Amino acid sequence: MDIIAAYREVGTYRGAAEVAGTTHKTVKRVIARHEGGGGARERVPRGHNYDGVAALVAERVEKTAGRISAKRLLPAARAAGYAGSGRNFRRLVAAVKQAWRREHHRGRRPAVWSPGEHLVIDWGTLGGLHVFCAVLVWCRFRFVRFAADERAGTTLAVLAECFEVLGGVPGKVLADRMGCLKGGVVANVVVPTAQYVRFAAHYGFRPDFCEAADPESKGIVENLVGYARRDLMVPQAPVGDLAAANAAAAAWCAEVNGAVHSEICAVPAERLVIERELLAPLPSLRASIGRLVTRKVDRLSCVRFGSARYSVPARAAAGHRDRHR
Repeated sequence: MDIIAAYREVGTYRGAAEVAGTTHKTVKRVIARHEGGGGARERVPRGHNYDGVAALVAERVEKTAGRISAKRLLPAARAAGYAGSGRNFRRLVAAVKQAWRREHHRGRRPAVWSPGEHLVIDWGTLGGLHVFCAVLVWCRFRFVRFAADERAGTTLAVLAECFEVLGGVPGKVLADRMGCLKGGVVANVVVPTAQYVRFAAHYGFRPDFCEAADPESKGIVENLVGYARRDLMVPQAPVGDLAAANAAAAAWCAEVNGAVHSEICAVPAERLVIERELLAPLPSLRASIGRLVTRKVDRLSCVRFGSARYSVPARAAAGHRDRHR
């Protein structure tokens, strides 16, 4: 109840305090201010011990595009006369950086996806177990598989399995700047590895990569990674058998793809039937994944690799060159 209304009803400071849940001194002060015709007193803003270096912090934050840390700024602030604590200074830097980001936000708008155009992929990790997640974005069809590592060969093999489950190949595959697929960066543009380029040429899609330090550009699959961790990985932990875990992942995908998606208000598995008509057909054979080397077969029908010698079928003639993975 309002303090003034409680006082008018009860008539005493202590009684009004009991009703309003406060102290009688507070009731007396509020009633005296009300009867005097005044509102709440305006508080004079208090100064801070970092006001003298606020301009310096704002200048450095602007110069570094909001990336400089309070740890790097503190020596300069000390030299400029700041004598407060490091904790108080970190609060100042955090407030200035937040204000800078608010003014320099590049703005976002919801993506408009076209059917058959994009597949977004990403890796997640929980307790040493790696999970590969992919979303065919127009129909929101989700694909999840487990793996022991995130190497290039593993990534491409799981991606090939994803294409087979989808029943076709989308126009673009969007990934973050994962090291197994990134050959280099030139002018902030990711150059894919030669192995990834060969794989993409075999299936007929265009590799695409996200902007640096921009997880929002692939948030649709980031959400799936968190969903798979909470709903699939945590209940099964610890995972001992990878094959059994992948079987459970396939069953989980069938379950979530058969339910109505909250954003598109449709069943992803049903929309996949429509989108599959716009996907490129699968090649007749899977791509050759892994590093291939050529070795010469000697007269003993053996090949050398490293410091070891391996036998090959006797029908291989001497001098024949064999390719091994």
